[in-house]
Amino acid sequence: MNCLFSWSRIGAVMAKEFIQMRRDRLTFAMIIGIPIVQLTLFGYAINTDPKQLPTAAIVADHGPISRAILAGLEISDYFDFGAGTRTEAEARSMLARGEVSYVVTIPVNFERKLVRGEKPQILIEADATDPAATSNALGSINEIVRRAVANEAGGTLAELEPGGMPVDVVLHRLYNPEGITAYNIVPGLLGVILTMTTILMTALALTREVERGTIENLMAMPARPFEIMVGKIVPYIGFGFVQVGIILIAANILFSVPMEGSLTVLLTATVLFIAANVTLGYTISTLARSQMQAMQMTFFFFLPSILLSGFMFPFRGMPGWAQVIGEAIPLTHFLRIVRGVMLKGGGFADVAPNVWPLMVFWLAVGTIAMLRYRRTLD
Repeated sequence: MNCLFSWSRIGAVMAKEFIQMRRDRLTFAMIIGIPIVQLTLFGYAINTDPKQLPTAAIVADHGPISRAILAGLEISDYFDFGAGTRTEAEARSMLARGEVSYVVTIPVNFERKLVRGEKPQILIEADATDPAATSNALGSINEIVRRAVANEAGGTLAELEPGGMPVDVVLHRLYNPEGITAYNIVPGLLGVILTMTTILMTALALTREVERGTIENLMAMPARPFEIMVGKIVPYIGFGFVQVGIILIAANILFSVPMEGSLTVLLTATVLFIAANVTLGYTISTLARSQMQAMQMTFFFFLPSILLSGFMFPFRGMPGWAQVIGEAIPLTHFLRIVRGVMLKGGGFADVAPNVWPLMVFWLAVGTIAMLRYRRTLD
């Protein structure tokens, strides 16, 4: 009579599972790789206090105090004047396209008014679509300007009371003046949800056929690999647009997120973004041997996408190597497009720098999918 509990039988089952895990190299790689990726990203790439943010200057008074203020802002490490001195039109255009985070304007006769005690103004315009990325820098501007003016002016402003502010620093938080977090998060969720659902559902397309044994019927059809791929991914593009409609309606009704730009521009870019995602999912389905592996590979791609795209943490706060990886992720460019259209009123010309990377990614993964597809079972 067999006993109710046997360590030997449990040991046999455990040995069998370890052998299976050893044979399933992809799962084993995920077990090791995901913790390493998470530790690396959270430990080195994530920074909630971004520094060296690109800044353009409009300087109409080139006196020593003006130069001291610009130098003080740059020494603070929050501002990087690599964009140089621009005309007003150039600076505004760069701010709208997201090429700079700030525009600093020093008006005509600034130094003369300062010496006369008229308390001249300095205008600081900030891209506030992501309040977390600019809040720390904006909070330090008054003190930076006060010290720069005091150090450069010397005895000229000696009559000021200690800690007095000789300059009126005017802050304009553009595109999201009230700093409403939902204005930044909700448009970003459009890209995050599309990334998660369209890639996963398409990644299961071929692997489901393999596990159910219907792949032979699919391969017996007189359809070319390209035709099969298109037939597989187009329904999921339509499914993605259903999600787009739900999210945009909810964004407007529930969260009052504005739509400053053209809906046509946004939907055109969304078609390309969804196509890139579903094609990536199809590529994953040609690599995975089971639906479990397809889900694991999808999650492995989704993790850096959500962390390195600028959705959760400021993109410019990340180190250079992390930004390089982020630039290769479709979600990074789509977030810039959707926020640029909805919050900034951007047109085709404004979003074009983020459209062509989506197109390159789509063509690359589509080529890989075509090369990976097999007309016969291995």
